[in-house]
Amino acid sequence: MATDALGHNRHDDLIVLRPEGLYCPAGDFHIDPWRPVARAVITHAHADHARTGHACYLAAAPAEGVLRARLGTISLQTLAYGESITVNGVRVSLHPAGHVLGSAQVRVEHQGQVWVASGDYKTAPDATCAPFEPVPCHTFITESTFGLPIYRWRPDAEVFAAINQWWAGNAASGRASVLFCYSFGKAQRILSGLDASIGPIVTHGAVEPLNRSYRAAGVPLPETRLVSEVSDKQDFRRALVLAPPSAAGSTWMRRFGDYSDAFASGWMQLRGGRRRQGYDRGFVLSDHADWPGLHAAIAATGCEQVIVTHGYVPIMVRHLQEQGLAARAFATEFGSDDNELPSPAPSATAADASTAEAAP
Repeated sequence: MATDALGHNRHDDLIVLRPEGLYCPAGDFHIDPWRPVARAVITHAHADHARTGHACYLAAAPAEGVLRARLGTISLQTLAYGESITVNGVRVSLHPAGHVLGSAQVRVEHQGQVWVASGDYKTAPDATCAPFEPVPCHTFITESTFGLPIYRWRPDAEVFAAINQWWAGNAASGRASVLFCYSFGKAQRILSGLDASIGPIVTHGAVEPLNRSYRAAGVPLPETRLVSEVSDKQDFRRALVLAPPSAAGSTWMRRFGDYSDAFASGWMQLRGGRRRQGYDRGFVLSDHADWPGLHAAIAATGCEQVIVTHGYVPIMVRHLQEQGLAARAFATEFGSDDNELPSPAPSATAADASTAEAAP
């Protein structure tokens, strides 16, 4: 039987890499496939993980609204977190990933082996989604979006306080505050921490349908308005505007007159990233695990093997091997919600690392 460089029996792998995406041969289903397949188990509704064209979808129940909002009419089966089903003799269950509303890790069990495909995840608290739940397994498939030691997040309360202070200062000067952020997940997380007494909150048309899905799922969010619903244009001078990065420089922005802009992203940890994008402010806020979070999550599974799918893959694989774990990589197409990233995610250079902000 063929083995890989680490001595693993590849024929025994519960999840393998196929041209369509991650595939479970025993169960005959894919996980977050990037090409059309018959059965797709979806970890969450970001565009790089949930795509159109599959015959049947399986996802966590809290993800139903956002999946339908993003993908339209699909054949969708949902499971409650922790509920299991058997697919061709393989036991499948979904567990909270803490990334965005409805995000899930996929637990796959067959013939005594347990593998977990985590999708994207974060270990920090988030008022808008269920918290990350460590799932014991033999093999853990992990992302590594922020898999460098320089990435260490501050508590949400500190970031939200800084955003509210920036907004209040602009409002006092009669300027709109335009905060660019990903429309699904990040926008709603920011909304959960805003001080709505400062002024009206205006959202881009790409953000508002997802706000409705969050509210329908029972997530409390402050009142938001579309631009077309603002009758007194003077309100824009006190407003916080949430928009996807793709709106920057568009004609949609002209209505706000004099404004200050900012970007909320984990990439703002690097001052070089802020300079390249040209925003007035950068707020470090990510829906992915930071370096300590990644390693805490991996350790909590008790796994014997780790497979890294995207991000700083070689660095993460090498570090895990140095820690005594069997580690390797899958070359996947995960990594960005293509309609939202203003540019390719920056790579960390020695210069960037030297100017990274200190974090507790």
